[in-house]
Amino acid sequence: MELAVLFGALLLLLALGVPVALCLFGASLLCFLAIGLPPVLAVQRTASGINVFALMAIPFFIFAGDLMYRAGIAERLVRVADATFARVRGGLGLVDVGASMMFGAVSGSAIASASAIGSSMAPLMREKGYPGEYAMNVTVTAAIVGLLIPPSHNMIIYAAASGIGVSIGDLFVAGIVPGVVTGLMLMGTAWVVARKLGLPRGTFPGWRAFASAAIYAVPGIMTAVIIMGGILSGIFTATESSAVAVVYTILVGALVYRTLGWREFWQAAERSVRTAAMVLFIIAAATSFGYALALLEVPAELGELIGRMTDDPVLTLLVINIMLLVLGTFMDMAPLIVITTPIFLPVAMDVGVDPVHFGVVMMLNLGIGLITPPVGAVLFAGAAIGGVSVGRMIRTIWPFYLTLLVALILITYVPALSLGLVHAWNG
Repeated sequence: MELAVLFGALLLLLALGVPVALCLFGASLLCFLAIGLPPVLAVQRTASGINVFALMAIPFFIFAGDLMYRAGIAERLVRVADATFARVRGGLGLVDVGASMMFGAVSGSAIASASAIGSSMAPLMREKGYPGEYAMNVTVTAAIVGLLIPPSHNMIIYAAASGIGVSIGDLFVAGIVPGVVTGLMLMGTAWVVARKLGLPRGTFPGWRAFASAAIYAVPGIMTAVIIMGGILSGIFTATESSAVAVVYTILVGALVYRTLGWREFWQAAERSVRTAAMVLFIIAAATSFGYALALLEVPAELGELIGRMTDDPVLTLLVINIMLLVLGTFMDMAPLIVITTPIFLPVAMDVGVDPVHFGVVMMLNLGIGLITPPVGAVLFAGAAIGGVSVGRMIRTIWPFYLTLLVALILITYVPALSLGLVHAWNG
């Protein structure tokens, strides 16, 4: 009965168009009342959901990503990628993926990457005769790579939701190789599709232009180097690194590139506050919802169900991946991480899956949900930025979907891709 109230209320509120955070809070509140618990418990669990020191990094990384966009760092990364891949047929597709990988390494946000790179690449690709849907298909799928390449605030959410002290530094390191591999696979797909469509070949601008673009991009790329170097060397924590990223980005944008003024700074601050408040409210409400699930013993029951289905690690991971892919089409990434991590992580660990490896698998899996209707936030953002209908994108995006699914299978069943660098670093 109580479980029916919990999920019935959630689905009803979602169908009515109520914001996700309020859906999660309202469903948990009604569930507590059905159980006979005081309603104040929903408020207490919601407040405790963001009373986690590591989550302080999220607003800082969001702020840093928005500052990078307004400081023009994305445009400089596009120039480097363009100088590298322009002479390949359909080279602007490869440029898009390469720039998204580099921007993901300094922002860690799929939405920020799609917005920044899409705003720079969409007009350029249209000018060169590229179909609008091709441009945005490449942009939105490449944006998912930013969820794997550190820093990624979603990895911070996973570490907090795991409840077993998963190292954020290990998660950041574990995402590097899978992120690069996924990006290279998307480049290959962009090239194959470009050849099939007969898209134009660019021209190499010359080594001087390449060197100039690279030199101008170095200060922006150094953001990722400083963040990861500081964390891995022990100079500062992941939370402290997020604050360092903000300060460094302000200095680069204002003093080096001279493109970040007071107007851009306040615009970035205003947008980041709204985004961070939304993300943290979702995390808080999802914590209350997850507590209701725990009271009803849903994680244990689901674990037993999967255990009765199979105790084989391969099949267990397959079942979990399918469940996450389905859930990702209906709910945003942050609440899903908070809700599903306590459910699926113990099941995965019972069959010998490393929690760091499982975190990387979750990042890519739920990232695919961000570009899958009906609730694909990155998909809809890309459609709006490129001026292309979602329907046109869906009809032609399937090669990129297929590539991401192959990458997911590869990363799921080849743990060395995620854990090789981690083991090497930890000795």
